[in-house]
Amino acid sequence: MGTQSNGSLDRLSVFLTGIPGLEAQHGWFSIPFFTMYMVAIVGNSLIMAAVQADSDLHEPMYLFLSMLAISEVGVSVSTLPTVMGILWFDARRVDFDGCLAQMFFIHTFSCMESGVLLAMSYDRFVAIYNPLRYTSILTLPRIISMGLGITLKSVALMAPLPVLLRQLPYCHINILSHSYCLHSDLIQLPCADTMLNSILGLAIVLATFGLDSLLIVVSYGLILYTVLGIASEEGRWKALNTCVSHICAVLVYYVPMIGVSVMHRVAKHASPVVHTLMSSIYLFVPPVLNPIIYSIKTQPIQQGIAILFSCKRKLI
Repeated sequence: MGTQSNGSLDRLSVFLTGIPGLEAQHGWFSIPFFTMYMVAIVGNSLIMAAVQADSDLHEPMYLFLSMLAISEVGVSVSTLPTVMGILWFDARRVDFDGCLAQMFFIHTFSCMESGVLLAMSYDRFVAIYNPLRYTSILTLPRIISMGLGITLKSVALMAPLPVLLRQLPYCHINILSHSYCLHSDLIQLPCADTMLNSILGLAIVLATFGLDSLLIVVSYGLILYTVLGIASEEGRWKALNTCVSHICAVLVYYVPMIGVSVMHRVAKHASPVVHTLMSSIYLFVPPVLNPIIYSIKTQPIQQGIAILFSCKRKLI
């Protein structure tokens, strides 16, 4: 097949993959997938609305939680069109530029999610290490600056990826291994040297997810050191209990990511269905579980959601 130059990229399409070997059951699989999307989008939207509506939730911890909810809604909305398009209509063909746009948004919002989790670990450290100065350290302007910094960093790091991919020639059937577009998939398609793209992709992973996870571990090391210095056992448990929801969110985010990485290296010959489901867990599970975790474990969020619904009932 001839090489497709940059001038012909406007006509280039890529073909996404559903659940290999189970195409006949796509209609049934659409039910749990659509349910997960609705739980993720509605659940995170409720948290954002509750924090906005309840003045008692205008505290650093809950403002960071709103940022986490925004990034998780972003990830869900970015993957929803192609995933549900395949499961409902077998719409596997995607315009190349549309695929690049989806890749950019998926990775940007995922990077933002990692950055917000790091900011939340810093929030927990300040709350435990210096509770008397907690609100004076994490002021609203500082929190907004941190949120903008996370967003700008994510956009700046991910912006070169689609630009570089668009410069390469494509010369074979462009079939991806997922139902959405990822950089690791797209760099397999060009018929030219993609070393620069691979090095840049690895550098971005190390500078974001790698560094963020390391700093989160350091934060919790400092938190543990601080907690062990608290005299009363009740005080120690009370301090640690404020971190439970965040620890769960970190585990829900990073454990599937590590699992996917291990699967790609250790179980290369496993069924394609296994790889597809593992990748789906990595992207879909955190946005679904985090609003549930915070709603169950955080009483002020429960009260905020209750206030939100009580206000709606009064309006009706």
